[in-house]
Amino acid sequence: MPNHPKMPYRSLGNCGTKVSAFSLGGWTTFGGSVKDSQSISEIIHFAFDQGINFYDIADIYAKGQSEIEMGKVLKNFPRNELVISSKVYFPISDDINDRGLSRKHIAESINRSLKNIGTDYLDLYFCHRFDPETPLIETIRSMNDLIHQGKIHYWGTSQWSVENLQEAHSICEKFQLIPPQVEQPEYNLINRHHIDEKLRPFVQKSGMGVVTWSPLASGVLSGKYSGKNIPQDSRLANIDWLRERLLQDNVLVKADQLVELATKYKVKASQLALAWTVAQKNISSVILGVSRKEQLQENLQVLELKIPQSALEELDRLFK
Repeated sequence: MPNHPKMPYRSLGNCGTKVSAFSLGGWTTFGGSVKDSQSISEIIHFAFDQGINFYDIADIYAKGQSEIEMGKVLKNFPRNELVISSKVYFPISDDINDRGLSRKHIAESINRSLKNIGTDYLDLYFCHRFDPETPLIETIRSMNDLIHQGKIHYWGTSQWSVENLQEAHSICEKFQLIPPQVEQPEYNLINRHHIDEKLRPFVQKSGMGVVTWSPLASGVLSGKYSGKNIPQDSRLANIDWLRERLLQDNVLVKADQLVELATKYKVKASQLALAWTVAQKNISSVILGVSRKEQLQENLQVLELKIPQSALEELDRLFK
């Protein structure tokens, strides 16, 4: 039920389409750690009922299974009330051309994603990483063609450097092509320097929107890994590279301080971290990843909590 009274809606930068301030993503969960169709349906139906209209997927998530599982549920809602995205870049098979941002891979990947999801078009189509092996003009022309073909409404980028984005906008201006509308970076209290210092000034100037992922740093900012305790069913228990990256002493010390601050303000650490992220300038939407309906319910309670500005400022200083 989009236009929920408690859910704010924000523009994707300088364009008319609006997305819910919190959105739902499929990374590592739907089709991956969450394979039960009933659980997936319950979570997505609850998200829709709470006003979430933006659903973020990628062809690489569970090797396409995330697109399939989310698509099965999303087809139950009016398509015009949804904003659906997917992504292209990472290898889907061992074939040498089934990867990157070449015209061939983009053309074949969009058709596969549309079929998986069960839709005629995507609202957003992200270049999942920058491809140094493909001329940027080739990638941009391919995205431009998809827009004119009606297969996508906007194209965007994920984890691109400001230098990559500047080059893309320069090419688009020179050849009168449609520029990327949205960047999707990781953004949370631990990983914030790139956006705060570099990306934010650029998007303000260029008119791009920003949708962010991993607001809780894969659960570290919920306090669940205090003392390097790793719950058996947690994300870090199952993804080695994430565990090695995040379970660092300096990170865990900050997470413990976040828990103390949340206790002071009588909220959960995860809710305080989410409140900070969604309050930052130029953030169009914060993508949530959950494996249970109860997690999403707890996360969305942020919209009803009266967290004082002083708490967010204290948190900002703590993680500066």
